[in-house]
Amino acid sequence: MRTMSPVKTLLNGAALALTFSVSGTALAQSEEVTFHKDIEPILQRSCQNCHRDGGAGPMPLVTYEQVAPFAGLIEYKTQLRDRAGAMPPWYMEKNVGIQEYKDDPSLSDAELAAISTWARSGTPKGDTADAPEPLVFDDSVKWRAGEPDLVVVMDDVTKLAGTPDWWGEIPSAPTGLTEDRYVKSVEVVEVNDVPQAGTGRETVGGRYIFHHMIWATAQMDENGERVPGLAIPWPVHEVGRNADIFDEDAGRLLRAGSWIVSDSVHLHSNGIDTTGHLEIGFRFHDADYKPKYQNAFIGLGNGVDISIQGNKADQELHAYTVLDQHTKVITFEPHLHAPGERMCLEAIWGYTIETLSCVGYDHNWVRGYPYADHAAPLLPKGTILHIVGYMNNTETNPNVPDPRNWQGSGNRSVTNMFIDLGIRVTMTDEQFFEAMEERRQQLSLGPNDHVIGCPLCGAPLVAPIADSDDSESTSASDD
Repeated sequence: MRTMSPVKTLLNGAALALTFSVSGTALAQSEEVTFHKDIEPILQRSCQNCHRDGGAGPMPLVTYEQVAPFAGLIEYKTQLRDRAGAMPPWYMEKNVGIQEYKDDPSLSDAELAAISTWARSGTPKGDTADAPEPLVFDDSVKWRAGEPDLVVVMDDVTKLAGTPDWWGEIPSAPTGLTEDRYVKSVEVVEVNDVPQAGTGRETVGGRYIFHHMIWATAQMDENGERVPGLAIPWPVHEVGRNADIFDEDAGRLLRAGSWIVSDSVHLHSNGIDTTGHLEIGFRFHDADYKPKYQNAFIGLGNGVDISIQGNKADQELHAYTVLDQHTKVITFEPHLHAPGERMCLEAIWGYTIETLSCVGYDHNWVRGYPYADHAAPLLPKGTILHIVGYMNNTETNPNVPDPRNWQGSGNRSVTNMFIDLGIRVTMTDEQFFEAMEERRQQLSLGPNDHVIGCPLCGAPLVAPIADSDDSESTSASDD
C-alpha cells in the first residue's frame, strides 16, 4: 500500500474542506431569504394597496430602499397576527373554526417566518431578476368593491382639533333612484381635506372624523318628513370598514325615491381641523334580478347588562339568540368598543357546541369577515347562536384612556357595545336541503364526514314528514 506524504495529505484535506465550504455557501445562498424573491410578493399582495404613495398607510412599502429601514417594525406588526395593531388588519384566528373567507389578506406561517428571517439576517436585497412586476395603482379608484352604479354624497361637516366627540343626526340625502333595484354591494367612504401625508392622531379614527354612522333608507314626503313605515337598515359604516358584499342570491332592495337617513352619527377629532363627508356607493344586480333568499335582520348582542370592571383583563360578555328559520351566515362582524380584544361566534345545535369563528378586535380597524361561498355556515332552525366577547380594561390595552374606570353600555368609544353585525339570510325547508346537498357535492362529503358550520350536512336526508291533515287526506283518497 502506497503512503501519501504529509504535505499532499494536508493539501487534499484543504481542497476537500474548500469543496464542502463552497457547496455549503451555494446551498445557503440558494436558501437565503431576499427582498425581491420572497418579501416583495408578500408586500404586493397584502400591504402595498395602502402602503404606497397616495395610499392610506403612513409609509410606502414598495421599493427596497423604502422597506428595509422598517424591517423590524414589519416583523413586529405582522407577528401580532390576530390582535390589535396587527398588519395587515385582518384578525381572524387561524387555529379555530372556519378558515376560508373572501378577500383574505392575512399571511401564512411560511410568510411570517420569511419576514422574520429576512429582518433578522440583514435584510438582503437579492437579485432584481427575481422581483415581480411592479403593481400599477389607479388612485382615481377609491371603491374597493368595484365602481358603483350609484353614488350618494352626504353633506360636509367640520370637526375642529381638540373638540369633544359629537353624536347626533345629519341631514338626509336623496338617492335619486327612479326604479327599484337590488343591491349586490354597498361601500361607504369618508372624503376629507386631510392630506395623504397627514396622519392625524395615532388613536381610534386615525385621519378620519367619522367614527361610525348607523343608517337606513326611507321614503320622504313633499315636506321632507319621513313617511311612517319600516325603514330598510343597511350595514353600519365604521372606521376602517371594508365593503359589504351581499350573498349573490340575496340582494338587498333599494327602493325608488328613497333617501339616506341617519339619526346616529359619531364624530371625533382627528387632531387637526377637518372638513369631510361620507359617500355611499351602491352596485346593482341586473334590472330583472330576483333574490332567492330573504335577508334576515337577527339581533345578536347585549347592551343591557354590560359591566366591565376597572384594571381587569379577560372579562367576558355573552349574548344568545335562537334561529326560528333555517339560516345561512354570510359574514361575521364583531362590534365592541375600546376594551374589546376578541369575539367568538358559536352555534349550539342539539348536544353540539361548535365554534364557527374567533376574531381579534381592533377598534381602529372594524372589519366584516365574509365567509367563502362553500364555507358559509348553514344552520337549521332551532340553532342557538352565541357570541362571547373578551374585554381588557387594563393599561396593557392602548385604546383604553383610563383603565381605573368601570365601563357600561353606551355610544362613546370609552363606553361599550357588544354586537355581531354580520349579514345573514333565511331559507325555506326546500332551499335549506338544496344548499346542504350542494355543499356535500362541493366538498365531496360522505355520510360520516363533518364540516364546521353545517351540523346536518353529513346526516342522510330523509323525506319530510307530512302534516297530519295531509296524511288523513292522503289515506282517504287511497280508500
